[in-house]
Amino acid sequence: MPMAPTALLIGGEWREAAERFDVRNPYDGTRVADVSRAVPADATAAIDGARPPVLSPYERAGVLSRARAHLAGQREAVARTVIAETGFTTKDVAGEIDRCLETLALSAEEAKRIAGEVVPFEGAPDGAGRFGYTRREPIGIVVCITPFNAPLNTVAHKIAPAFAAGNAVILKPAERTPLSAALLCQAFVEGGAPPGSISLLQGAGAEIGPALLADPRPAFFAFTGSTAVGKRIHAAAGLRRTQMELGSIAATLVLSDADPDIVAGAVAAAGYRKAGQVCTSVQLLFVEHTLGEAVTDALLERVGALRSGDPAIPDTEVGPVICASDAERIAGWVAEAEARGARVLAGGERQGCLVAPTLVDRVSQEMALRNREVFGPVVSIVPVRDLDEGIAEVNASPYGLAAGVFTNDLGRAQRCVEELEVGGVHVNQTSSARADLMPYGGWKESGFGHEGPGYAIREMTREKLVSIRAVP
Repeated sequence: MPMAPTALLIGGEWREAAERFDVRNPYDGTRVADVSRAVPADATAAIDGARPPVLSPYERAGVLSRARAHLAGQREAVARTVIAETGFTTKDVAGEIDRCLETLALSAEEAKRIAGEVVPFEGAPDGAGRFGYTRREPIGIVVCITPFNAPLNTVAHKIAPAFAAGNAVILKPAERTPLSAALLCQAFVEGGAPPGSISLLQGAGAEIGPALLADPRPAFFAFTGSTAVGKRIHAAAGLRRTQMELGSIAATLVLSDADPDIVAGAVAAAGYRKAGQVCTSVQLLFVEHTLGEAVTDALLERVGALRSGDPAIPDTEVGPVICASDAERIAGWVAEAEARGARVLAGGERQGCLVAPTLVDRVSQEMALRNREVFGPVVSIVPVRDLDEGIAEVNASPYGLAAGVFTNDLGRAQRCVEELEVGGVHVNQTSSARADLMPYGGWKESGFGHEGPGYAIREMTREKLVSIRAVP
């Protein structure tokens, strides 16, 4: 199987390191690759070698377009690599690649649209004969720290807008999925990214992260991961800018006039894709009590039909979670809930890293399934009396990334839009609804800042005011 480079990319050169680590297939534990492990000295070397691309916006767009074309040309090898290191199904990986290609295309277009705005000085008391405008300039070095669960598209959402904005990029991908990130960085190199404009540091975040944060030269840190780690990064960054996409207990609210079959189809897809390892996967399904039985029956039929197993087999719909410890934790939380009175309607079993698609009801607030992020293939149905209780339940979470709402009542939908304390409200869609061009970011413990190339570029640039007074 063709593989991505297993080396570090520093100063435009691929460098093999003395220290190594194994990448293993989550499904069967087989060794996928032996990869260079970066140490703190490599982080310093990457910063030393970082060079913002001395290219026009049009030229940067060209690099991004060629990187996209290179990745698309390697699609089959890329898919095999992603399946091997993540355990995602062929369908999930196809979607991951499609979205990554879309993000690269969007970033290329946005690179050509970077612009400031005219400032209406003549509207000021002493503004006669004065005019001005703003311009957006690169911020410098952008450090991107990314998770395992979208090893191409989340990486693209960090590095592509950063490059499009004219910054030098240092990427530290998840230790469990370094090969996908290396393929993407290789595509940038093949697309003509100048030496030092893209750097890649594989290895443990706990080792490399502090070295990157301790150096004052990086100007921006873009992070997707846990809230606990995000808080540490934000605190260490000081006055430097950060973009944080953190934890979530994603909820979808189903009101009494919704169609149970439509809800079940959407939730069965959104709750179990990538084995539930998505920040916006439906974890809690709040259902108005009059519709509870119909939604439960429809969803149980859908979940019971999901095929789980070897992700390399095309019919598989739910593959393994990323590691055995996560599988043990998820199964343990299901068992704990059942022991406390919850009812497991489907699934609950574990075999190695494979957790069966699980549907649970009668979950109470003290259970981990209700109050902690599961990040696995488990959906819990929770009845609510009415819309007021549903909104209150969603808002009770310390997180606020996204929420879905199913209703045909425009007035009730508008109440949800106005009152739900989340970064995105999706009407007649689940919490997992997303288009790569939209602004994507959370509130509260889910972080701040936005993905979405056009929005991310604004955050990864600095605004400069130019003011000119005509000489009499």
